[in-house]
Formats: sequence, structure tokens, C-alpha cells
Amino acid sequence: MPPMPLSTLFRLRKSVGLGLVFAVLAFVVALVVRMAIGDRLPPGYPYLTFFPAVILTTVLAGLWPGIVTAVLSGLAAWYFFIEPLNSFEVTSGTALALGFYIVVVAVDITVIHIMNVALERLAEERNRSAALTQQAQVMFSELQHRVSNNLQLVSALMLIQQANVTDPAARRALEDACGRLTTLGRLHRTLHDPNRERTSLAEFLSSLCQDVLDSAGADRVRCPVSADALDIPADKMIPLALIVTELVSNALEHAFPGDCGGTIAVGLRADGDGAVLTVRDDGRGLPDGFSLDRPSSLGLKLVQALAGQLDGRFGMTDGGMAGGSMAGGGTNATLWFPIPDA
Repeated sequence: MPPMPLSTLFRLRKSVGLGLVFAVLAFVVALVVRMAIGDRLPPGYPYLTFFPAVILTTVLAGLWPGIVTAVLSGLAAWYFFIEPLNSFEVTSGTALALGFYIVVVAVDITVIHIMNVALERLAEERNRSAALTQQAQVMFSELQHRVSNNLQLVSALMLIQQANVTDPAARRALEDACGRLTTLGRLHRTLHDPNRERTSLAEFLSSLCQDVLDSAGADRVRCPVSADALDIPADKMIPLALIVTELVSNALEHAFPGDCGGTIAVGLRADGDGAVLTVRDDGRGLPDGFSLDRPSSLGLKLVQALAGQLDGRFGMTDGGMAGGSMAGGGTNATLWFPIPDA
């Protein structure tokens, strides 16, 4: 028989009527069983089936039903099973047997009642903690939703302002900033989505890279993604996703000028006590004299700053992918960062 749910158990304890009905039924069952086995027992054992009835009633129905079962059981044992039988006559032997019974059931009922009270308080604390946890999760999700909306609002305001700017460099800077704010807002919304647990890391990165390709209109560029099943904390996912976005955007801008097509391969794999992110393309490679110590691209400066947030090591080299479609053999961007133990 499956265990009684706690809600049903607490309802039985809180209802006086149900508790008394349970007490009487427990007493009747104990009395019937005691009478049925009476001929098979040696003399004595007047309380053999009544002790379990008292204990069970107190556990399931509470203090007062337990007392009712104890009183009814004591009277029945006194009348039917203690010499002289079928009588409430008090003798020294009767007094001793009844005294023993009273002490035992009093101790049992007291101990069980204390345990019941403690369990009910524990259940109330658990329910209160669960409610507070749920409330905190709702508030956190709402906060992240508002952050995402505010980022989208700022991006929209910057786009409106861009219409009044005539300088090409300033317009391009505003456009890049709007794109980054839009990406950041989308990341906040995605990473704090309650259904995100159903999405693997590879699927998340694939969707992210496809968004970058769609935004750039890069129909002729492929972006395959492979990723190990890593447990990356949420506070590291946002800078990591921003780094992937910047590196893919950087490859689209510099590796494949014009309408050139190609491949940008994104990989994320475990490496010791951390992980390695690689973004490789088969484009035209790094320009002459390139150095990460003096990056000319705002995107690479941002990548280096984000890599510092991850306590990671970032580097870029020529020779991204074998069989590159353009001279130079492509570019290989690598980021190693630690993953803290859960």
C-alpha cells in the first residue's frame, strides 16, 4: 500500500471529527483482533493489540484521538482480559496492570505528539521556503526581462539618433553599438528563459551564430558549431556568448570581404579544468603587422576585456582551416578559460 500523502495526513490531524472516527475504528479493530487470537495466547497479554492501535492513532490522527483510543483500549482490556474477567473490579493485580498500561501509553503519546508537532513545523518551514524560492525566481526572471527590454529600448533610441548623424564613421559606430546592445538583450532573454534547460550548449551556440549570420546577410557563409556537454555557470555564459558573437562578426567583416563565401567553424570543448573556445575561418587571414597588443578593432578590444572577465587567455593566429578558399589560409581565434567546480 502506498504511503499516505502528507497533505492527507495533516488534514486527518486537523479534523476533529475524522480523528475521532479513526480513533474508534482503530480501537474496534484492535479489540476484534485481540478477541480473535485470545484462545491462542497464554494467560496475560491484555494489551497486545491495543498498544499498536494507540501508537498508530496518535501518529496518524494526533493527540486527542490517540488519547481516546488509549482510554477505550484500557477500559476494554480491563473488562475483557484482566482478572477477574468481564468486570471492572479493582484488585492489586488489576491496579498494577492498569498502572503499567497508563505509564506506557502516556509516554508513547507524549513522545509521538512532540514528534508530530516538530514534523508539522518542519513542513510549514519547507512550504514557506519553497514559496520564498519561487517568489525569488519570479522576481529574478522579471528583473532579467526588464534588463533585456531596457537594452532593446536603448538600442532603438540610438537607431533613432543615428538618423540625425551625417558623419559615416559616427553612423557606423552607432550601428555597431546598437547591434551589440541588441545582441546583449537577446542573450539576457535567452539565458534566463525558464525553458533553457531543454536546450543544449551546442544548440544555443548554433542559434547564436545563425543570428549573427542572418543580421549580416551572410548567405554564402556557413557556420558549423560543435560543443561538448559542459556545465558553464550563467555568469560566464553571457561574456562567452558575447565573445562568440564578436569573433564571428569579426570573421564576417575581415575574412570574407564583399560577397565572398566561406566557412566559420565554432568549437567548444573541455580542456583540463577549463574549456577551449575556437573560432576558425578559411578566409584571407590576418593582415600584415597584426598584433593583439595593439588591436585596431573595437570588437577585438571587447573580446580581450571579456576574456579578462572569464580569467581566460585569448590569442589569434594565421592558418584557421585546411583547404582555405582564399589566400592566407584563414584565421584561428582561441580562448581558454577555467570552469569552476559546481
